[in-house]
Amino acid sequence: MEDDTAMQIPRRDALKLIAAGAVATTAGACAKGDASPSAASPHNAPSEVPMTPKPNPILGQKPLGFPWQTVDPFLFCVHHDDHYPAGNERMGPKASLAGRDLGMDFEIKDGWRMYHGHVVPGFPQHPHRGFETVTVVRKGLLDHSDSLGAAARYGGGDVQWLTAGAGILHAEMFPLIAEDRDNPVELFQIWLNLPAADKFAEPHFTMLWNEAIPRARFTDEGGGETLVTVNAGRLGEHAPPAPPPRSWASRPEADIAIWTIAMSPGARWTMPAARTGSRRVLYFFSGKGLTIDGHAATAERAIEVTADRPLELAATSGAIEMLLLQGRPIGEPVVQHGPFVMNSREEIQQAFADYRRTQFGGWPWPGDDPVHPRDAGRFARRSDGSVERPT
Repeated sequence: MEDDTAMQIPRRDALKLIAAGAVATTAGACAKGDASPSAASPHNAPSEVPMTPKPNPILGQKPLGFPWQTVDPFLFCVHHDDHYPAGNERMGPKASLAGRDLGMDFEIKDGWRMYHGHVVPGFPQHPHRGFETVTVVRKGLLDHSDSLGAAARYGGGDVQWLTAGAGILHAEMFPLIAEDRDNPVELFQIWLNLPAADKFAEPHFTMLWNEAIPRARFTDEGGGETLVTVNAGRLGEHAPPAPPPRSWASRPEADIAIWTIAMSPGARWTMPAARTGSRRVLYFFSGKGLTIDGHAATAERAIEVTADRPLELAATSGAIEMLLLQGRPIGEPVVQHGPFVMNSREEIQQAFADYRRTQFGGWPWPGDDPVHPRDAGRFARRSDGSVERPT
């Protein structure tokens, strides 16, 4: 950015502001058409009549990058997939760190990255304002610590939904608990925007423990299976725990859905329609061979699809997995600079000035990259001292 005095901060603090960022972009234009069967000859059996394909529901496809591109109301999504080795006595990798750009290690080497970590992989303390992080940990563990004095360890299917609101500092570290085996970590971190009315909401996080997150199983006529993990947004009778109270997702009309969809080879499943006005994107991140209403989709792509009609998904060549992000756009200006997402440039300048002046409450931890005791288990400790554990 230009030489704005409000944004000039010490180098040490500037390093804490490093964060991946991408303003949401839209996919391509919609292809329209009619679905109507060809007229059948009275001498031909109906099964012999060729059918006109349904209108193509694929509105656009973009290659998956780092991070993944999203559409309003989402800001971006990052898929972390690291195959860490056994942990050492400090819960860092039991392996040499030579040759890594510690503090900025984003290149895959030996199957894993340290990111901004120096001892333990992860993201030491950094600020956020004006949006939410939804962190879906599929494998491994994540240690959370924040400027409110709250802390958590979660993973193995757990989700943390954090409303940054007016401003919070937090650290997200990946402790390598196992000392005698590998410590794979896989997670999605999704940035969900907040409307202007909630940009300055009080910071808050909600834990969605794995045990409380519904999984919907579907079996087709051929025996193919589809498993949908419902992290947000009802799917039939399957309703996940509620998001934070000031989230855009807390409004039914926002139609937010965050699902992972795993399909066995040859499986078919009809995804129900979303509300009119919503947008939905399928992130086809694992496997090959997907058709959507009979139209082929490309692997490792973000695929925006028609939202207001049911769509048949088919795994045509082996098992596949997708992440679905769906929602009604907020439709407000988005001005993003690193970890701050506001509605105007002036609000971004104010965010930097407020962070420099207040540190969003300060940092109560002895280091920038705290991790919890090895045997802590999964927990969430609030700023009032109350402790929550999965049941």
